[in-house]
Amino acid sequence: MIISRTPFRISLFGGGTDYPAWYRRNGGAVLGTTINKYCYISLRVLPPFFEHRHRIAYSKIETVREIAEIQHPAVRAVLQQLDIKEGLEIHHDGDLPARSGLGSSSAFTVGLLNAIAALRGQMMPARELALNALHIEQDVLRESVGSQDQIWAAYGGTNLIDFRPDGTFQVAPLIMTPDRRKELQASMMLFFTGLSRFAPEIAAKKIANFAARESELKAMAAMVPEAAAILGDDRRPLKEIGALLHESWQLKRQLADAVSTPAIDEIYEAGRAAGAVGGKLLGAGGGGFLLFFVDPAKRQALRERLAKLIEVSVEIGSPGSKIVVYEPSGLENS
Repeated sequence: MIISRTPFRISLFGGGTDYPAWYRRNGGAVLGTTINKYCYISLRVLPPFFEHRHRIAYSKIETVREIAEIQHPAVRAVLQQLDIKEGLEIHHDGDLPARSGLGSSSAFTVGLLNAIAALRGQMMPARELALNALHIEQDVLRESVGSQDQIWAAYGGTNLIDFRPDGTFQVAPLIMTPDRRKELQASMMLFFTGLSRFAPEIAAKKIANFAARESELKAMAAMVPEAAAILGDDRRPLKEIGALLHESWQLKRQLADAVSTPAIDEIYEAGRAAGAVGGKLLGAGGGGFLLFFVDPAKRQALRERLAKLIEVSVEIGSPGSKIVVYEPSGLENS
């Protein structure tokens, strides 16, 4: 049995500039962090005693004889690309709902790639994991997805990621004092809206609007170094991050009509009325989790105002995808 654990993420600034259609022309940058909520992939070679050759358990259970019959697109693509010969049993478990703006789809792909590498007795470096996941999602499946989620899942941490026009990327850890990191974490509150969405559909609308929203995207990209400067300077009040988040959310809402909804706008304004300086809907938009930035002294007021929503407590800076169970007994001769 092999089990990989891969973190979800919170993207704070620069989202939208991580789509190849944008950064291949303009460059891009994002700032954010992984959190201590995870996707778990358990994997084992399936004994040859069943009618099916592969068993995949996620929100549904699939039992098939051929890889091409697998309905889950990421599982099918990964097994085909890696030329898997063994029959496999794959289980997915997640700490938070899928399609909720926390990079869960890419965490799944990265975690599966990592588990299969371990099955083969290999340790896949973070950059290779990220590049392989990008290839699966963008080139094989041709999904309208950005490039940050795969990198967060593979690398972990609180980072600034630069995307270059030549298609390469650079990951730089965000340097903060321990007190600043604690202050940042204490200022963030995460709430589940109860709404789910299919991110690639919303992303496709945003990509189609890139030419008409160039000024908004450039303004959002410029916020990344500004946010990094605020977080790295203990003399600057951290509420500046909240104000910057609010400004970024107003710009993000203009990227496509599906990014926000009246229900989400109502929740956001309620949060602001309760004392939040700013915030944003995480991920492509349309639903999922709302992040608020609030003075720690006003956390309870915000919690009471949004009592109908599910609050999720998180810690920032979790490590990237790792193998947490490696018991290869019986796999060597499979």
